[in-house]
Amino acid sequence: MGIWRTQRIEDLKQEAQDNQGLKRSIGTPELIALGVGAIIGSGIFVLTGVAAANYAGPALVFSFLLSGLAAGLAALVYAEMAAAIPVAGSAYTYAYASLGEIVAWLVGWNLVLEYLVASGAVAVGWSGYVTDMLASIGIALPQSLVTSPLGGGLVNLPAILITAVMTGVALVGTTTSARTNKIIVGVKLLVILAFLALGIPRVNPANWHPFLPFGVSGVVHGAAIIFFAYIGFDAVATAAEEVREPARDLPRGIIGSLAIATILYVAVTLVLTGLTRYANLNTPSPVTTGLLAAGVRGASLIVGVGALAGLTSVLLVTIFAQSRVFMAMGRDGLLPPLFTKVHPRFKTPWLTTIIVGAFVALVGGFLPVDIIAELANVGTLTAFFTVSVGVLVLRRRQPDLKRPFKVPLMPWTPLLAMAFALYLFFNLPILTWIRFGVWVALGLVVYFAYGRHHSALARREPEETAAPRPAFRPSPLGMPGPARRPFPFRLPAPAPAFLRLLRPWWRK
Repeated sequence: MGIWRTQRIEDLKQEAQDNQGLKRSIGTPELIALGVGAIIGSGIFVLTGVAAANYAGPALVFSFLLSGLAAGLAALVYAEMAAAIPVAGSAYTYAYASLGEIVAWLVGWNLVLEYLVASGAVAVGWSGYVTDMLASIGIALPQSLVTSPLGGGLVNLPAILITAVMTGVALVGTTTSARTNKIIVGVKLLVILAFLALGIPRVNPANWHPFLPFGVSGVVHGAAIIFFAYIGFDAVATAAEEVREPARDLPRGIIGSLAIATILYVAVTLVLTGLTRYANLNTPSPVTTGLLAAGVRGASLIVGVGALAGLTSVLLVTIFAQSRVFMAMGRDGLLPPLFTKVHPRFKTPWLTTIIVGAFVALVGGFLPVDIIAELANVGTLTAFFTVSVGVLVLRRRQPDLKRPFKVPLMPWTPLLAMAFALYLFFNLPILTWIRFGVWVALGLVVYFAYGRHHSALARREPEETAAPRPAFRPSPLGMPGPARRPFPFRLPAPAPAFLRLLRPWWRK
């Protein structure tokens, strides 16, 4: 009990069914669009340039394949957990059901970091594309209003404005958000295909030499940086309580969106680094930069519109996902009750959505994109690692749990996902670890000051009613002896289960 108490899966399902007013209106096409909308955006339209110029060069294609492999392993794990526990909250809820309250809180706290800073990075990228497009038609915005204070400006005003608009769309309703997202994703895919059609004939193979300017270590560092681009399928899992057939549709949405995104990432990276030297792509809008360098003037405006559509869909999905994580944490008592308020008309967590939008606006308006991306990666990798541990523990503890989708090649798939997450985590800059440590320490303060005492499980715990321990107990010889003192330390519940994972239990 205490900080290691876990939620019963049956209780989670029942609570999700009874205590909230979300509307089940999403199917497989909407989920795939939701995932593609979140995955394909900043990875193609923002981070490709930064990662190619500073970390991997043309070999960034290998970085995307490496990150895609790690994300694919994690996606299989997420698919099993999402089908077995179709409850909002994603990795936070899965950790609460398998590893304990303190782990769930830290995962949820890191998901806050992941989604808030990811949304901020997308807003910054959106601002960069708007600035470039306006400049191409002769409208120059003041640098002080499109640059963060750490970049020498005052505020990134376009980033704040687009965040406000997408917050309003997410607030109106799930069905409206899903339809809007499908339209935006359709535009984005058409523009990406147009970019490939225009760019492939203009690729200059000389731009791919040297292919590994930063060596193999640069490929790994690039994978660690752009891994943030793959968080979209995590957003799919957060929509579990608004899916019509979650056991069937969630695995399809998670795996399908990731497969589509990985193929497009690899194709766009090859073409982009073939259009111009990788060193020229260190801008917030590398796609338009590449086309302008190749002499495609008119098409750059069209691709810029597609990039704006892509980034807009990512922003919408991440705000949507973060509000659902907050709602799940509030429903469990780890956050104040205001996070659980559902609008009677729109059927959305409206107060939570407004709060999320406000924080995203602050991040996008006042932080540069490189710091934002590194922090988002930490939250993503932490969630992937924890969910992989959780699926192993649940397989051991609850072998009879109904699992509509099962991870193939157990236990090697989650173990490899854990190894990839750790490897990529330790290839992030040291300064990112320090910032992450500060964030975790702050989260622990919040949990022990509020969450531990207001937790729904803490309120359900019965008061100690057992009879007091007798002062003496009979000895084997019939003589009174001293009372046996309990062992002063007990391992937390998840520890013994995790230590037994090396047994061949998966064959049972």
